[in-house]
Amino acid sequence: MAELLLAKGYRVIGLAKDMRKKPDFFLSSKMKDVKLIEWDMKSQSKIENILSRYKPIEIYNYAAYSSGEWMFKSPVSIAEINGLAVTRILEAINKVDSQIRFCQASSSEMFGAFPSESPQSEKTPFCPRSPYGASKLYAHSMIGIYRRHYGLFACSAILFNHESPRRGPGFVTRKIIREAVKIKLGLADQLRMGNLDTRRDWGFAGDYVRAMWLMLQQPKADDYVVATGKTNSVRRLCEIAFNRLRLDYRNYIRQDISLWRPSEPVELVGNAIKARKKLGWFPKTDFRQLVNMMVDTELKNFRKKR
Repeated sequence: MAELLLAKGYRVIGLAKDMRKKPDFFLSSKMKDVKLIEWDMKSQSKIENILSRYKPIEIYNYAAYSSGEWMFKSPVSIAEINGLAVTRILEAINKVDSQIRFCQASSSEMFGAFPSESPQSEKTPFCPRSPYGASKLYAHSMIGIYRRHYGLFACSAILFNHESPRRGPGFVTRKIIREAVKIKLGLADQLRMGNLDTRRDWGFAGDYVRAMWLMLQQPKADDYVVATGKTNSVRRLCEIAFNRLRLDYRNYIRQDISLWRPSEPVELVGNAIKARKKLGWFPKTDFRQLVNMMVDTELKNFRKKR
C-alpha cells in the first residue's frame, strides 16, 4: 500500500507498534520516503494526537493480530487490537476531522467455516467461528455504525486470502515455497504437509491494496468483497512452486496425518462482482504468476544470504 500511495504522489505516514522491530522492506530505497512513527492502538489520546499533528486525508488500517491456532489462547488481545482499536480510530476521526476517509482491512474469516452460500458476497450472512473472525466482524459492524450514524466515510474491504513475497514464514504458502527453495539448494530433502486438497481463493496483495485505494476514491463509502473468484488447491500450489524450480513435487512431499485438516463442506470463494462494477477493479495477477513471483523472490533472497 505504501508503494502504491508513494507512486501516486502521496505523503505516507506509517504507524508501528514497536520501532525497534522495523520490517526489512522499510529499509529499501523504495520506502525511504515513508515516515514511520510509533503509536499505541490502546491509547485513544495518542491516536487523536497523531491525527491532529499529521492531518491525514486517508487512513488504511492493516494493524491486527493474524489468525492461527494460537489465537484461541489470546482472545482478549485479539479483541482489543482487531476490534476495539478500530473503534478508537473511528472515534478519533469523528472527533478530530470527520472528513478523513478510512478503509479497514477486513477478512473473509467473518463468514466462518460453514458459510450459508458459495461464493460469498457482501450480502452473505456472517458467522465467525474463531476469535479472529469475531474481532474482525466487530470492527466491520462498527464501521457500518459510524458510517450511518455519524456520516463518516468509512469502508470495509472484505479481503479473501492475499499473498506476496512478503508473506510471513508461518503461513502455508510461504512455508511451501521456502521449503521448495531449500530442497532446490540442497538444504532440505522433503516437505511434510497435511491435506493437499484444501482449496483457497488466493490473490496477489498488490491487487488487493489497489482495490482499497479505489474504495476511498468513490463519491460514497461502502463495503466490498475483494477476491479473485477462483480457488486453487494446496496441491496445485505445490505443483507450480516446484515446477518453477524444475522439480516434481511428488518426489518431495510427504503427507503427515498429524497436520491433516478436513476440506470445508462449503467452498470459501469470494464474489467480487460489486467491486468490478462499482470500482472497475479486477485482479491483474493470476495464481501461477503469484506463486512464481514468490518462488523467484525466495530463491533470490536465499542466494543473497549464502
